[in-house]
Amino acid sequence: MIDAIFFDVGGTILDESREFASWADWLGIPRHTFSAVFGAVIARGLGWQETFRVFRPDFDLATELERRAAAGQPESFAEEDLYPDARECLRSLKDQGLFVGLAGNQPAHAEATLRALDLSVDVIGTSHAWGVAKPSPAFFERVVREGGGDASSILYVGDRPDNDVRPALEVGMKTCLIRRGPWGHILDPSTVAEQCLFRIDSLDELPSLVATHNATHNATHNATHNATHNATHNATR
Repeated sequence: MIDAIFFDVGGTILDESREFASWADWLGIPRHTFSAVFGAVIARGLGWQETFRVFRPDFDLATELERRAAAGQPESFAEEDLYPDARECLRSLKDQGLFVGLAGNQPAHAEATLRALDLSVDVIGTSHAWGVAKPSPAFFERVVREGGGDASSILYVGDRPDNDVRPALEVGMKTCLIRRGPWGHILDPSTVAEQCLFRIDSLDELPSLVATHNATHNATHNATHNATHNATHNATR
């Protein structure tokens, strides 16, 4: 039974294309060149910040974020960066009576921005606010606590087999891999993906999948309960 669903943020509910383009522009690099190098870095299993160091070996993210803010070009996202299927998916899951949350690796400004979007969620958690980042087990243990404490009843949805699916599985959660964004398309190891409860290409698919899963679970539970009750009743007649 799925009682709670948590979503990764970047690449799952937020399209990061505009953010990547803004970094290419800031560094003075053609966007297609930046994208090609970004993909190569992901394919090699390196951290995403290594993309910047290909062009600037001394690149420091915190310093560059300060420079961008001072220049009036801060890193940011808005309604236009939500994937078109995100808002309705969250709303549909809430309508099913599920506990819905966001939990992702996000900087200091992200939580306030996400709250301002007024999404249909019960909790918003970020690596900055929680003081721990994916793929640390402590991050996913925090997700479990926020979701009610029963890992087996929580579904974590993300685009990364490495940062989302694998560590969520390791703490006992169910998982859903969405194939979009650079990580979702470049990284798809079958050993991880095959362990997912669901694999989807759009969030439009998720509400019906969850509803069917829970309906099947309830039907099986009721049938087992009735069979046990009848067996006990007959044995005591």
